[in-house]
Amino acid sequence: MHELCDLKVHVDGQHTFLLHEKTICSFSGRMKKMVTQERKRNQGKGWALKMMEFPGGPDGFELVSRFCYNGGSIAMSPANVCALHCSAILLEMTEEVAACNLLRQTETFLEGLFYWTWSEILTALKSCEALFPTADSSGLVYKLISSLLEKISANSGTPLTSATLCPSSSSSSSSPETSGLMRYSSTKTSEASKPCFGREWWFDDLTILSPTIIEKMMKALGAYGTDNRNLILTRFLLYYLKAAGQKPSCCGGGNHGQGKEEYGGLADTAVYGVALMGRTAFSCRGLFWVLRVVSVLGLSRECRQKLEMLMGLMLDQATLDDLLVSGHNGGAYDVNLVVRLVRIFVGGAEESNASSLQRMKKVGRLIDKYLGEISPDQSLKVSKFLGLAESLPDSARDCFDGVYRALDIYLESHPTLSIEERTRLCRCLNYEKLTLEACKDLAKNRRIPPGIAVQALASQQSKLQIRTNVADRHATDQLLTRVKGAVPVEHKKACPKLLDEKEELKFNLQRMQNRVMELEKVCREMKGQMSKMVNNKSYNNARGVSRLC
Repeated sequence: MHELCDLKVHVDGQHTFLLHEKTICSFSGRMKKMVTQERKRNQGKGWALKMMEFPGGPDGFELVSRFCYNGGSIAMSPANVCALHCSAILLEMTEEVAACNLLRQTETFLEGLFYWTWSEILTALKSCEALFPTADSSGLVYKLISSLLEKISANSGTPLTSATLCPSSSSSSSSPETSGLMRYSSTKTSEASKPCFGREWWFDDLTILSPTIIEKMMKALGAYGTDNRNLILTRFLLYYLKAAGQKPSCCGGGNHGQGKEEYGGLADTAVYGVALMGRTAFSCRGLFWVLRVVSVLGLSRECRQKLEMLMGLMLDQATLDDLLVSGHNGGAYDVNLVVRLVRIFVGGAEESNASSLQRMKKVGRLIDKYLGEISPDQSLKVSKFLGLAESLPDSARDCFDGVYRALDIYLESHPTLSIEERTRLCRCLNYEKLTLEACKDLAKNRRIPPGIAVQALASQQSKLQIRTNVADRHATDQLLTRVKGAVPVEHKKACPKLLDEKEELKFNLQRMQNRVMELEKVCREMKGQMSKMVNNKSYNNARGVSRLC
């Protein structure tokens, strides 16, 4: 007597089904062929069929089994029709095998796709992720995407198929209620998206789809990769990638989600769109926001350079908060990024002469603030601090007090630096552009090597002496000119005024000389302190020798 369940099927190595051979093979041409081959190969010995990469896995095979055991009938819905359709193709469940076949029934059900609701189409597309190779090769994915895009175009003001290059900050805040085809989406605005743009009503709904499905959608619209010339689609991609970046499975990888490399093509596509529209649609803050979104999703080097080029040319519009981009490889801040942006800005100013001195000085003040902010970072190396401080030309700073303050914070936060490293750090200072107060503080600062302090004081003294000589010569020439021209009687009344101006000049010169004397006094104090340090060291050495004796 034969057993009722005379067929074993192992699906994806996860589950074993015990089935009736005649019931299954009466609807599936492929199963019938596989049973015949296995029976010949094993010749009566124990055997079982193995089905790997079955559409929908064990759940998909269970649906097919139910169809067969129910005499060729099953309740279909948008949630299961894709799995049934792909299984019917794989198992050859066609009219040649049975009149009541699964393939014909699924095709008939899909013919009503035009009447599906928005949520039903999304559900069907989502189900295709588990059976994508078969669903894609059969054209099912493209058919569902086309229907989805028709719904979007029919209920939006701007068609997605045309190149929309005009910048716009407005968005459709609600979906039209037409015959119940659309599901109204939430319109609350994301804080992170405010610097760049608003969002369309359908953005949120599509974030549930996998990057593979979104790629197919972009390709269907002819806007994938370098072909992306559509502002609305660029905005959608950025919104989608931002939502993807917040998923643990995206940043951390894992077996149950996509790794960040699967989003690389979409990230590049978004950046191509941003680079094409550039300043017309994105502010400097918006570009920094874009970089934060796409940099963690496998962005290619070429696209990163395109984005940084735009950001660098607009660096004078950035704020300190914009520059505080999180670093990689253990660093708290991405200092290398800021250095590259400064070099792009300086290079653009030199090549086109479009960047005025005022813009350059604005960037100088911004970088000084940034230096002060990142100086306490224990992972910040001396070379990176110097590279950033020296990335701007000397003309970008009227005063180097900001650089000195950042340097002082860095030295205080890194007390283990050698005297050679501290001396090397001080090379980023222009002593002649330090104020007198900053120079006096530098001279008394124990973290600054003594030799550097002497150089700074000497430069300050030389600067004041030059200014004194120039002012004295200018005042003398001016007075001589005015006295020589005071011969006419009508100009004699101006002599008291000239004398007052002369006295004022003398007073200013005297005040500057006092400043020079004050600096000399500070120099003498420093030399005295250095002499005391040497004498104390000699005394301690002698005392130690006497104790040994």
